[in-house]
Amino acid sequence: MRHLKRTAKLGRTSEHRNAMLANLVCSLIEHKRVTTTLAKAKAARSVAEKMVTLGKKGTIHHRRLAVARLHQESAAKTLFNDIAPAFKDRRSGYTRIIKLEQRQGDAAQRAILEWVDTIVPAVSPEAPAEVKPEEKK
Repeated sequence: MRHLKRTAKLGRTSEHRNAMLANLVCSLIEHKRVTTTLAKAKAARSVAEKMVTLGKKGTIHHRRLAVARLHQESAAKTLFNDIAPAFKDRRSGYTRIIKLEQRQGDAAQRAILEWVDTIVPAVSPEAPAEVKPEEKK
């Protein structure tokens, strides 16, 4: 039986996996969006949502827990000052996963992990970018 065995191993040791997920969440905090494989995005989603929950509580104890998990004080500071206050009225579901095409080299399913308040720019293939005509002198 697989009861209570939810951790995605991702083919790594526990130390390597924890460091990779911490780096992925720090990149998400810094850049608001990361592109990775679907399995890593699903694993990082739970870490990111737990960090936002710590950020919403905002005590010094919760800051120390976040820094201990993320290993970057600048990411924890951005989390507590910018990201967590934006989600103060939201109970859960702080991130979204958008599936992309498969990667060419190994056919891994790719995905975008981003915060839900991020506006996704719509790119239509029919509308080319505007080209400004050059001014004649």
